[in-house]
Amino acid sequence: MQVRLVSAGKMNLPSTLIPKELATMPALIEAFFDDASSTYSYVIYEDDGGQCAIVDAVLDYNPAAGRTATSQADRIIAFVRQHQLHVQWLLETHAHADHLSAAPYLRRELGGKIAIGQSICKVQDVFKALFNLEPQFRSDGSQFDHLFAPDESFSIGNLKATALHVPGHTPADMAYLIDGDVILVGDTLFMPDVGTARCDFPGGNANQMFASIHKLLAFPASVRLYVCHDYPPEGREPHCVTTVGEQRKGNIHVRDGIDENAFVEMRTKRDAGLGMPTLLLPAIQVNVRAGNLPPAEDNGVTYLKIPLNKF
Repeated sequence: MQVRLVSAGKMNLPSTLIPKELATMPALIEAFFDDASSTYSYVIYEDDGGQCAIVDAVLDYNPAAGRTATSQADRIIAFVRQHQLHVQWLLETHAHADHLSAAPYLRRELGGKIAIGQSICKVQDVFKALFNLEPQFRSDGSQFDHLFAPDESFSIGNLKATALHVPGHTPADMAYLIDGDVILVGDTLFMPDVGTARCDFPGGNANQMFASIHKLLAFPASVRLYVCHDYPPEGREPHCVTTVGEQRKGNIHVRDGIDENAFVEMRTKRDAGLGMPTLLLPAIQVNVRAGNLPPAEDNGVTYLKIPLNKF
C-alpha cells in the first residue's frame, strides 16, 4: 500500500514541535500489514534511490515452536531493494508487547540506525528486574544506536522529522512527525472506531495517555495519522491512516467532548478486563534489547524466560 503525501508547507502547528524548515518534496509511505499481530510497519521515503526510514518492523515468531522467521521483514527488504532505497533509520515507536522487532535483521541486510525514545531506559529497568536478566544487561539504552530526546528534530534524506514523546501506553512511546503533515502515532491512537491503546503495562498511565493524545490532536485537522495496529470490527478491512479531524470527530474513546476524567475512568475499567497479549513475554525480552535475542548459553542455545505467577 503506497500513499504519496502532499507537503503542507508552512502550517500552523505547535511551534515547539515543528522543524524550522519543512521539506519541499512530498513524502511516500509504503505500509506493510502483519496479520498475525495486526501490526503495520512502514517505509518512509522521498523518491526512488533516496534515503528512507523503516518503522516498527516485525520479526515472525511461532510461540508454539519457539521459532523465528523473517517473511515479514523480507517483504520490506524486497521493497527497499526494488526502489533502490538507502536505509537511514530503523525507528521503533516503543518496546512492543505484541511482536518481536526485526530491526537488527534489517540493519544487517540494509544498514541504518536503530532508534527509540530515551525513556526506554525506564522500561528496561522494570523488565530487567522482572525477568532477572543477565548481570551484563545494561538498562541505559545502549543496545540502540540512537535515543531520541522529546521533540528532537532529525531528517530522512531531505524530509524533516520530529520525535514526539507520547507516554501513556508505556513511558517510552514515541510518535514521529514527518514533513509537518503526517504523524506515525505508534500505540497511542487506533482507528476512530477502535479507540486507544491500553495503559496497564508497567509504567503505563491513562492520564499521561490522555495528555499525549491531545498533544497529537492539537495539530491541524488535515494532518494524517498512521497507526501501528488496526483491530477492525467485523465487516471492515484493516486500515492504516486517519486524520486529526476524523479522530476528534469520531474516536470512540477521545473524541471532542470527552474530558480527562471520563477517559481515565473508561480506560482503567476497560484495561482491567483485557487479557495479556499472547507475545508479551517473548516480545518484551527481545525488544528491550533493540530486537536482539538474549545471549546464547554455554550450550549455544538462546532461551527466553517465562516468569511464573507474575501476571
